[in-house]
Amino acid sequence: MKDVLKQLARDLKAEKLRTFLTIFGIVWGTVAISLMLAFGTGLHKQLIKSTAGLGDRIVIAWPGLTSIPYEGLGKGRRIRITADDLATARGNVDGLKAISTEYSGNMKVEYGTKTLSVDTSGVDPDFGPMRNLIPQSGGRFINAIDVAEQRRAVFIGDKLAKDIFGVTPAVGKTITVNQSPFLVVGVLLEKDQDSSYSGRDNEKMFIPSTTYRALRGDKYVDNFVFQAANAGDTKGVMKRLSAALGRRLRFDANDKEALSMWDTTEQFQFFDTFMLAFNAFLGIIGVLTLVVGGIGVSNIMNVVVEERTREIGIKMALGAKQRYILGQFLIETMLVTFLGGAVGFAIALTVCAVFPKLGLGEYVGDPVVSPLVAVLTSLALGIVGLVAGYFPARDAARLDPVVAMKL
Repeated sequence: MKDVLKQLARDLKAEKLRTFLTIFGIVWGTVAISLMLAFGTGLHKQLIKSTAGLGDRIVIAWPGLTSIPYEGLGKGRRIRITADDLATARGNVDGLKAISTEYSGNMKVEYGTKTLSVDTSGVDPDFGPMRNLIPQSGGRFINAIDVAEQRRAVFIGDKLAKDIFGVTPAVGKTITVNQSPFLVVGVLLEKDQDSSYSGRDNEKMFIPSTTYRALRGDKYVDNFVFQAANAGDTKGVMKRLSAALGRRLRFDANDKEALSMWDTTEQFQFFDTFMLAFNAFLGIIGVLTLVVGGIGVSNIMNVVVEERTREIGIKMALGAKQRYILGQFLIETMLVTFLGGAVGFAIALTVCAVFPKLGLGEYVGDPVVSPLVAVLTSLALGIVGLVAGYFPARDAARLDPVVAMKL
């Protein structure tokens, strides 16, 4: 090994330009495959994060008009759902983890000299975790006591809090909602949200469902949100819940118009499948780029073998076996390959560290060199280096010592 390293160092010094071009090809290939997979991973995480802003694999449902006759009742009937209907379903549907009513409307908010018209939702405690409404430090979301006692408690979006209070902490302040005093119990922790069904959460406020009904006199929910205990069982829970409500409210469980449902888990599944294929495509492009660099290494090693033919013949004449010659050139090739790979990795890690500071993560995500990316890149490097060095090394080991010494 010591002799191999000395020989490699001598070759590197003797042919600096050739060595630079050889290593550059490997560096470029390593950077390509690492950054492509890193950006693919970052984009996947950003898509999941933005989608989760709407909710954590939830289903949003809206009652509508029947389109299928049921038990002698004609179509076109309006389905109206109450909090009691959902409470009954909560205990009778297997696999249902959480469910919450949602009453929606616009309310007048006053604080000091400011007056705003704010989209307001009356919800239950389970609504917050399902919709990823995480409170900032020092605050909380609507709880069971708020609902049971019809408290005038309000949870507000972070943008709304800035509009009303500016930089002053909002928690503990009292605002007037439809001429009734409400205590601000929490402010939304800023989150990414690329989709919604009734407006962005950062501009809304949420109050207990019972308080909303008392203020507005609403009896029937505008929509409701639920979540399966197991995301893979969401379709089954949707069917069982629709059947339970259908029996109670007398409509066909297969009537998509009577109860419309938006299954957000389909978006997560789509992103997982799409990004798997996308990352595979990026990985193939990166590997092909690395292969091009490997071809350059192989060509250079062929040149090295030709230049050192007499040296190889002398070594074999003095007793060096074929496996020694083969191993020598393989080791030299692998060392050059991994030297280029190490430089490429360093460049990729530097780019991944600097990129988040550019502020583009919201659009394309921040690149991440995950352990899987590192393993795949190292494996690709090893295979490319081994293949690139094997054939020149094999040719060198098969040389006839007598003929080699004459060249």
